[in-house]
Amino acid sequence: MTGTIYERSCLSFYRGCLWKLLKAQGDDCISPHCAVFNMGPDVPLLNDYKQEFFWKRFPQTVLGGPRLKLGYCAPPYVYAHQLVLFLTPWLLGGVGTLLYQVRLLDDAGAGVLSGVLMLAVGAALQALAQRAARSTGAVQRLPAANNILADEEEVEFTNCVAPETVHFVVPGKRFMVNVILHTALAGVLCGLGTWYLLPDRLSVVYADTGAGLSAIVPVFALSWVTLCIGEYSLIVNTATETATFQPQDTYEITPLTRPLYILAFITVDLVLRCSGGGVAELRLASQVLHGLFVVLPLLWAVGMLSPLDALLLWTMEQGLLHALGGSPMATDCRLVLMFLASICVSISAFFIPSSLGVVLFTVAMGYLLSQDLTQIMVLIRGTQHEPSPHNPSVSLGWWALPLSLLLLAGAMTEAGLLHQLYPSPGNLSLSMGTAEAWAWTIDAKGPQAMVGWLLIALFVVTCGLRKLQGACVLGGLLLNPLYPRQVSSVQAFRSKSRGLRAAGRVRRVLLNLVCPLTMIAFLAMDASLHGLRSVSLALGTTRAFRAVWQSCEDALLQMAVVVAVRLAAGEATAPQWHNLGVGIQLILVSLASDRLSQFLAKLRFALTVLVTSWTESKQRRQAAGALLALNGALCPLLLSVVLIAALLAAPLLPLFTLPVFLVGFPRPRRSWPGTPGMACPCPDSVYYQQLSSRLAAALSGALADGALGSCSPGSHFLCRFQDRVVWITVLERGYGYWTINIKGLELQETSCHTVEARRVDEVFEGAFDQLERRGRLRRFLNPHWGNALTPCSALPVRVYSDARNVLTGIVDSPDHLRQLRSDFLKTMVWVLLRHCLQDKSCSSCRVKVHSVQASGRKSQSSQHGVLDEPGPGDAKTGAASQGSPDSISSSNLRGQDSLSLSSFADWSDEDDLFGPVPARKPARMIMVRTEVGYPREELGMSLPGAVEIHSLYENVALASLPTLRPLGLGLGLPVSDRGKDNQLPASPTTTTYPQPLRFTCPHSESLSLAVAWRAAPLPTSRLQALRAYFPEDWFHYCLSRLAGEGFWEGDPEQVCRALQQDQALKEMYTQVALSCAVALGADAPVPSPSMLFRAYCGDAPWPDGLEGLRANEELYQLTLRAFRYSVKLLIDQVSLGPLESLDEMYTTLQDYHINWFIGLATERGWHDAILEEKPFLFSLGHDLTMGTYTGRVLSLQEHLVQVGVLNEEGVRGQWANLSWELLYATNDDEERYSIQAHPIMLRNLTVQAADPPLGYPVYSSAPAHLGCL
Repeated sequence: MTGTIYERSCLSFYRGCLWKLLKAQGDDCISPHCAVFNMGPDVPLLNDYKQEFFWKRFPQTVLGGPRLKLGYCAPPYVYAHQLVLFLTPWLLGGVGTLLYQVRLLDDAGAGVLSGVLMLAVGAALQALAQRAARSTGAVQRLPAANNILADEEEVEFTNCVAPETVHFVVPGKRFMVNVILHTALAGVLCGLGTWYLLPDRLSVVYADTGAGLSAIVPVFALSWVTLCIGEYSLIVNTATETATFQPQDTYEITPLTRPLYILAFITVDLVLRCSGGGVAELRLASQVLHGLFVVLPLLWAVGMLSPLDALLLWTMEQGLLHALGGSPMATDCRLVLMFLASICVSISAFFIPSSLGVVLFTVAMGYLLSQDLTQIMVLIRGTQHEPSPHNPSVSLGWWALPLSLLLLAGAMTEAGLLHQLYPSPGNLSLSMGTAEAWAWTIDAKGPQAMVGWLLIALFVVTCGLRKLQGACVLGGLLLNPLYPRQVSSVQAFRSKSRGLRAAGRVRRVLLNLVCPLTMIAFLAMDASLHGLRSVSLALGTTRAFRAVWQSCEDALLQMAVVVAVRLAAGEATAPQWHNLGVGIQLILVSLASDRLSQFLAKLRFALTVLVTSWTESKQRRQAAGALLALNGALCPLLLSVVLIAALLAAPLLPLFTLPVFLVGFPRPRRSWPGTPGMACPCPDSVYYQQLSSRLAAALSGALADGALGSCSPGSHFLCRFQDRVVWITVLERGYGYWTINIKGLELQETSCHTVEARRVDEVFEGAFDQLERRGRLRRFLNPHWGNALTPCSALPVRVYSDARNVLTGIVDSPDHLRQLRSDFLKTMVWVLLRHCLQDKSCSSCRVKVHSVQASGRKSQSSQHGVLDEPGPGDAKTGAASQGSPDSISSSNLRGQDSLSLSSFADWSDEDDLFGPVPARKPARMIMVRTEVGYPREELGMSLPGAVEIHSLYENVALASLPTLRPLGLGLGLPVSDRGKDNQLPASPTTTTYPQPLRFTCPHSESLSLAVAWRAAPLPTSRLQALRAYFPEDWFHYCLSRLAGEGFWEGDPEQVCRALQQDQALKEMYTQVALSCAVALGADAPVPSPSMLFRAYCGDAPWPDGLEGLRANEELYQLTLRAFRYSVKLLIDQVSLGPLESLDEMYTTLQDYHINWFIGLATERGWHDAILEEKPFLFSLGHDLTMGTYTGRVLSLQEHLVQVGVLNEEGVRGQWANLSWELLYATNDDEERYSIQAHPIMLRNLTVQAADPPLGYPVYSSAPAHLGCL
């Protein structure tokens, strides 16, 4: 049955719920079919419903589509229809075979007849399916739809030819193009299959083997079963394949998979027939393929054969890597384009008549193709990342292009001269035998031999320098004694690793300049280039000169092996080997070295799974002992499976991550389709987004120096810093560049995530801290050698350090809270003055940036560069700030003071036993007020009442909490006695705009505030009582500092004196500052902690006055910023000591404004500040479970980020199982066995790092280009 993976997953979920419901009701008619999946009492491999679902799907996959096992009762004719359609190709092919056997038709005629008959049957079936689809789409049967307990797959059959019956048996195609294509292909497949399986043809193929009729008959019968399976999946119904690469089959490619594999087998026989049968190799291949043709259904069932899209990409990747000298590419589009370009270069080299022209052409094209041509503009400008003095990278700007051309010209000149001078074509007679020519070229005293010795020496030196820089040696078994350990700071690490960095610089020069020129010299002097022009010579030469640039380290290893073999042969000759030429020899060595490394990595992964299934107590299942014994008894079979997986470059698939190994289907090294960069974003993604750019810059130098080992495309690295886990995948490599993908895993650690993250920390601690252990040898042994993670290096990266503190005794102490009113008024005055002069300073560019002096106040900060920061509170002026007088004074129509406003200063809760006080209004009303009073862009990130909570109720707004609360939770709120409102004396209120102020200083106009800000709807009696608290000295000091900074023209002393004597200016700032303090509730002598916290969050519980303040959006944001500054100032004074002077306070507020973001972690400003790399960020939170207030500080500093390399084949194997388990078995249970924590294999982290929709990284970067010269 066709359908998307998403639809099948939903179907599986609902059917699972149905089964559990029936089981709870005692229905015994549905039960698990097999207990083999419940191998232990702990976590099942497949839940009960998934077992039933699997055993219905798997027979359909084996047979190619017939659904002979349903979860409900179906009429017999449904099964009969499917059986007849399954055997139809055999019946039609039998007609042609019978006519051929009685000699009425020849073999070609028999095939044509069977093909035409199958074409007619296929066309009739598709026409019938299209008609049935239209009928079932127009008619819906209500009884089945109204039965909520009915299986969604259940179909109500009425008769054997009803539309629903036809649609069930033959679902049809979605696209008319596929109807025509698949029908035509079905006819061709049946015709060629009939010719391929003629008994006489089978007798001819196996004639020289002595096989009799008893051996040919089973092959004939089983081969027709294979052909029927392919025809059914193509023209009738397509089964879900175990080898699934794409989550959705949008273009109906899956039906073509099995028929095209069958046609590939038949093609070999066609070539053999066209060649006359005289080619022994083709005859042998035909015999082998006829035998494999019988077991094709088994290979399809276990998922060893790739889908067409994965097969095409894998073929191009392997050809580009080994035959054309390229590299696996970062995206599918780049892979296709690079493969076609490389093929064109090889074809062009074949048609060049001169060997000198071939050498020069291949050297130039190899250099160009090894570059990332999409980064040509970056090549001109220089590298993407900013170079640092400790991690330099070449940034040549416009000089990069001419220097690259100069390097290419030098390489071409060297190759041309050496090719012409040695060996001389005149000295190499064409009549000379091949063995004699090769004996002359391997002269131990010749120039090429000397260059060969130099290549071996360069390989040893570069390999040694690379091993010298790593934290571990010998495959992670031993710790490098030269690597710095137990360092407490980045400076100490750099000081101790100075020698290692020098070794890395030497290796970088050798690998990027000396080695390519030396290898080009060796290749240019090779005698095989003077041979006759051939396809193998063109292909080998193109590949050899391309690999020199594309992958210099691998090419150096391969060339050293070829040179060693030549020198070891000495006088002896090996004609078969030497006749190949150096280009083909390098191709074979490349294949052998790659497959050998894959075999060793897969074998290590298999041993890890086997051993840990018993040694890890939490991984030991009931059948663990039996599986170990079975693997031990079938050890040759296990080694064969590992060997086949290595030869095919396919992942070794541990079924359910148990020691039951299968060969996964070959796929690209990226393991996933599409372009990297998909993620499941969340608020924590911003931390990885900031980290990725800095980490990429650090990785650039580490990769170039070799500190991370020999990194090839497909390698995986794991980085750890505090609670952040970064997954890095190498996608592509070329001359002087790498392309990587950086993923960030979730910060909200689950239990499984925590277990594996703790083990990662232990692995890094064992390598980088090296705790003292007894014994000389044990000191250098890696205690976690068997782990999938091998430590490589520690990289200095500029990253945010997250510190969380409990503020008990600070924000809940009455002694400290008494200072809040004074600090707020001072901060409010400073914020208003800075806001008024900000526009003028930006336009005139006369702002002077002042760094924090060493003797001044430093608020938990180190010496950082000054950054321009308008601040999150600098909101744009909205329409609300320009309101009319009526709207401003509408809230004061009562003509009397509100008791709650006039008495809130006397009511405070110094104990605050029950945490923050919820608002009086219902949650629904608060949400309505929020939507009206806040701009759209801040909804969701900075909602009033949004509370940062690091506990069970994290990211829960107080306004959304239930209204039920413990007794006494209302302490701290002002008391309002509604019954006595009319007994209060009335006092005048401000109901109109104040008269325009007359400034005595001409410079006061630049400090004038908006008229609407001075028309606060507050009682004048309240403001009059607070005038004594206005910080007049601080106001005059701020004016003097601003005058000294050159904001106004003229003598600073005279300007300052004039401003200080302007009483109208002081009156304006007094009225605005005090009204904001009253509206926000900051005028209380001792505010309660709950009031402080809610006001900090922007959800103060005082309705009177606050609504008027919120009507002026810009003033409200400035007030909120000032209050947050004052809270931060309060905390700093308690932690670091009180302020000693006005100058120190002014410097501190400047530091807040420039280097800090002070707000909430849920706000948009927090996200933007991290991306802008603000030096410090502060957030205030509340833990409801502990009843404590918390402070969170992010500081941007350089820290050591630890990096380790993962077993590449272990990652590919687990991802292959994940793909099979979710896309085929639809086992999406969040508590399934294969996602549980595994401290050795890091199974949970590996699953998280997979690409969506199977994995769930919270951040994934686009393919990042790293310049690594």
